[in-house]
Amino acid sequence: MSTIAVLGMPNTGKSTLFNRLTGHHAHIGNWPGLTVDLLQADLQLSGRSVQLVDLPGIYDLRGHSDDEAVVRRFLEQTPVDLVLVVLNASQLDRQLRLALQVQQLGLPAVLALNMADEAARFGVSIQAESLSAALNQPVLPLSAKYRQGLETLQHTLLAQLEARADHPAAIPEQLEERLAAMDADLDGAMAELVERCVTLPARWRDSRSRRLDAVLLHPLLGLPLFFLAMALMFQGIYAIGVPVQEALGSLLDQFGQAVLKPLIAPLPALLQGFLLEGLYQGLGTVMAFLPVIALFFLAMGLVEDSGYLSRAAYLMDAFMERLGLDGRSFVLSLMGFGCNVPAILGTRVMRDRGLRLLSMLVIPFSLCSARLNVFLFMAAVFFPPRIGGLVIFGLYLMSFVAAMLTALLFRGRFPSNEPLVLELPPYRLPTAGQMLSRAWSEVKHFWLWSRRFIIFGVVAVWLLNNLPVGVEPASSASLAGQLGTLTQPLLAPIGINPKLAVALLFGFIAKEIVLGGLAVIYGQADPVALSRAIASDVSWPQALSFMLFTLLYTPCLSTVAVIRSESKKLSFTLLSVAWSLLLAWLVSFVAFQTITRLS
Repeated sequence: MSTIAVLGMPNTGKSTLFNRLTGHHAHIGNWPGLTVDLLQADLQLSGRSVQLVDLPGIYDLRGHSDDEAVVRRFLEQTPVDLVLVVLNASQLDRQLRLALQVQQLGLPAVLALNMADEAARFGVSIQAESLSAALNQPVLPLSAKYRQGLETLQHTLLAQLEARADHPAAIPEQLEERLAAMDADLDGAMAELVERCVTLPARWRDSRSRRLDAVLLHPLLGLPLFFLAMALMFQGIYAIGVPVQEALGSLLDQFGQAVLKPLIAPLPALLQGFLLEGLYQGLGTVMAFLPVIALFFLAMGLVEDSGYLSRAAYLMDAFMERLGLDGRSFVLSLMGFGCNVPAILGTRVMRDRGLRLLSMLVIPFSLCSARLNVFLFMAAVFFPPRIGGLVIFGLYLMSFVAAMLTALLFRGRFPSNEPLVLELPPYRLPTAGQMLSRAWSEVKHFWLWSRRFIIFGVVAVWLLNNLPVGVEPASSASLAGQLGTLTQPLLAPIGINPKLAVALLFGFIAKEIVLGGLAVIYGQADPVALSRAIASDVSWPQALSFMLFTLLYTPCLSTVAVIRSESKKLSFTLLSVAWSLLLAWLVSFVAFQTITRLS
């Protein structure tokens, strides 16, 4: 099978193009000689199956970041039949360097000038034929966002592969040496190409971005407006998502009682309880929150794809610098709202090891989507709807406070002097299809990634609740009750009772288990019934302490594993785990004891 490597700079729409070509059927592949996994997918070109590999976004093949090293190692060790170079058509005066480097390495390539519609809107004119002749490779303007030019691109890729049918796949020999000896006047060659083939406007036409930036990047108004926008976003997610979640949970409960219960009636009572009260109720409770997760990713996708997320990094850079971090650390922390794992992987773009380690230490405090499930549920149980969204927003602010405190305490141990290079893209309005497709992809990834942990967790919780045989389920005589009782000397001062303690213990495996575990512990699948059961057993100060502890304590096992693999240090991983546990206990203790004494 032929291999096409997709290479491009960040913020060029490379991932959008990859998804458009492959139909979101990508999977993670492990490549020999690389320390990271890469996204790959099969692409059908007129009946011919081709393997498409999405490489990390880089600025320069000669750069020193981890991502640039990964790309070089891939090209050195993997036979590539074709390189698809993706550049932003409106920024060719700054991005042609990558295409020139691929050309000078002698790699067969096709140059895709993405966002051609945007370039035309800004007054950028490109002579594609002249550029193609100068680079000796096909050059195709297109717009992945609007699916313009994709059919032509596929035909061109197939034609290039067929033209090279008798040539072996290319591996650049002595790549490092050739890159080091590459034309020293690469900037001059790039400037000459731009002068010959690209017409830039005398005055940049993106007046919309200028007008918006005058307000949204205002030195005094910028940050308050950003946090106001985030607060409104979370209030909207809460107001729309919770009623949908409750309706879906009720339907799942009715299905279990009306359909599943009669079907498993002939089975032994213990097995019935395992299937209905353990497996189905635990999974059903988590499934009921998938619409809320979808709304969250829709909103975050709008913030990110519109270009506002980059502005947030710009606004926060000066402040983050005082913490020993930079704007990228802030953006990665925002990415951690979806999942901490890819956010930690994203620290590879940082060249300075101290900056990487400090960022990896603060990212796990980001309120990931798995923890969001728990908070949406608990907020709906213990707080009135008019302030529920503000409670969730308050937890997000608490996550930032924890991250800032961590950075302040540890910046001396992990110093950094790497400057931030940040490019602000123009404001864009994502298409509805683009947003829905992304939300669906993220929800599917969340479910496929987490279900194995959820199944293990709810089954384990059910067994702990119902063993030894003959004891009252979830009583103090059960294994769960005994385990919860053992934790009370440590957790009772922060208001965590034995039942909540068991859910927290299994949450170390994956935070997705916490809510499913509570459904099993209290024997209720319907969110309304589960809400009543917890409300009758837990006070609101206990619930708030539980939410704070869940927010801050040890990240899930997958996050810990990624921290270990990325930091390459067991001592750093243990530091991350120990510090998050200590901080979670201290914050919960102060909150619970203060509220209890004042009330």
